Amino acid sequence: MAENSQPLWLTFIVAFIFMNVLLIGMAYMTYFERKVLAAMQDRIGPNRTGPKGLLQPIADGIKLLGKEDLIPKAADKWVFFFAPLLVFVTAIVRVAVIPFGGTVTIFGHPVNLFSADLNVGALFLLAFGSIGVYGIILGAYSSANRYSLLGGLRSAAQVVSYEIVLGLSLVGVFMLSQSLSLLDIMQQQQGTLQFGPVTLPNWFILWQPLAFVIFLIAAVAETNRAPFDLPEAETELVSGFHTEYSAFRFSFYFLGEYINMIIVSLFAATLFLGGTDGPGSDKYWGLGIIWLLVKVIAFLFFYVWLRGTLPRFRYDQLMGIAWKVLLPLALLNIVITAFFRLAANGQLL
Repeated sequence: MAENSQPLWLTFIVAFIFMNVLLIGMAYMTYFERKVLAAMQDRIGPNRTGPKGLLQPIADGIKLLGKEDLIPKAADKWVFFFAPLLVFVTAIVRVAVIPFGGTVTIFGHPVNLFSADLNVGALFLLAFGSIGVYGIILGAYSSANRYSLLGGLRSAAQVVSYEIVLGLSLVGVFMLSQSLSLLDIMQQQQGTLQFGPVTLPNWFILWQPLAFVIFLIAAVAETNRAPFDLPEAETELVSGFHTEYSAFRFSFYFLGEYINMIIVSLFAATLFLGGTDGPGSDKYWGLGIIWLLVKVIAFLFFYVWLRGTLPRFRYDQLMGIAWKVLLPLALLNIVITAFFRLAANGQLL
């Protein structure tokens, strides 16, 4: 879009800032999860490294860098080396299409608060989420470990199943917005709606509540988080696909999972909760970013809450929920949305 054009060097600076904020957020997401779980389980959590344990993520990173990197003798070494990078890189790249606002003026220069406004931004996010599973499958295959291979097969079946549900759950939003651009979808949710004496935000969650619930369940499964963490089930697969990984190569898998959690939370906040929309965000763009982060933290808390509450599903339950429950509901939501869309346009006979 011409109105969103800016110098290439400025785009690189914005992308660099977003990427580093994402990496810092990923590191402290581990601290956040451990603290929340500790509170739920009447424990203390990290409290020794730095004030209130705030330097624990840095200490963990240094520890992983210093650990011995072991490689199985029968492993396919080149694939074993690069499989974790595939998960990590595809997770980070997805932040490029997340809008943290529109175009603002900083020191007299127009600055886009997004790296790229693709007209298929939502598909870009879904596609790169699907590519990331190849890192899990290749890592499992190259390890020459049967438990790892089983974890990789589980991940392939799980991600394929829930990616279909995830994509179909968003069709209703795309039908209402008539766009696949995340910036466009976010901007359409700005402002409020008036229902008599009640004022409500103009968010798609109000028009697509069923889609939101389906998306939330599928997103948890797609990121391999409890109670859908079958690919790395330690009770039967001894950590599954990353059993043979150690040191910093293991951390790429570990941190890639947390980056995906943050990206999915940003995605959900943008599609269903208006992104940066909130009281005062129309006057102060910085307040809009704060509102977006508050929504993301709420989603991340939900992730941790699920882990501390629900036991892991059996594999047949995992697949049954996708194909027997969520898929029919997603298709039903599309039909209902299409019906009301046509009725609103007066196109029904």
